[in-house]
Amino acid sequence: MLFILLQADISEAVPVQQEMSYSLLEMATKGGWLMLVLLALSIIAVFIFGKKWWMIHCAARTDKDFMMDIRDYLHDGKVKSAKMLCSRYDTPVARMTEAGIDRIGKPLEDIRAAIENTGNLEVARLEKGLPYLATIAGGAPMIGFLGTVIGMVQAFFNMSQAGNNIDITLLSSGIYTAMITTVGGLVVGILAYFGYNFLTARISSLVFNMEAATIKFLDAVGEPVEDK
Repeated sequence: MLFILLQADISEAVPVQQEMSYSLLEMATKGGWLMLVLLALSIIAVFIFGKKWWMIHCAARTDKDFMMDIRDYLHDGKVKSAKMLCSRYDTPVARMTEAGIDRIGKPLEDIRAAIENTGNLEVARLEKGLPYLATIAGGAPMIGFLGTVIGMVQAFFNMSQAGNNIDITLLSSGIYTAMITTVGGLVVGILAYFGYNFLTARISSLVFNMEAATIKFLDAVGEPVEDK
């Protein structure tokens, strides 16, 4: 009996720990209105990434035998057939090649300049919107830190208003709320940063292919071409 009573006393003395779990939505609501700003930035980042990824994916879809067919047409003097082949593809390489074909018969430097100008316009079109993604990558963590500072200020203000009745929960809850915005800002910033670097790498690879296609085309027009 004595042993049972001692066990009962110990079980009453030791508080039962309640497991607390929070969903992501509950955690986000603790961050305040700045979490809405981070949510909007994340939506914009996802939209820009998806749009640019699809654009780059479509721009890179060119038949591997495209330049070989263009070379054959030009060597046979079938300039119109070469232009028709270019019109079948909605890609930067095809538009650059078509710009060069339109100037066949002019000096080689004029053809090169036309191709390079078209290539610059295509690269600018592909890169349009990427600065916004880079801004989100750098700005989202700063907004998160701003929320942290605001939360800490509110926590210490509540403690100062409590006077002698300071409760540790006033500070802990304020810090918890403040750190939520930091986590949200870092998540959005990291995802935008990796997305920006991925897209720039894909564009660099595409530019390399465009330059290679330009060299092949200039080699093809190095010989006199007679239109049929």
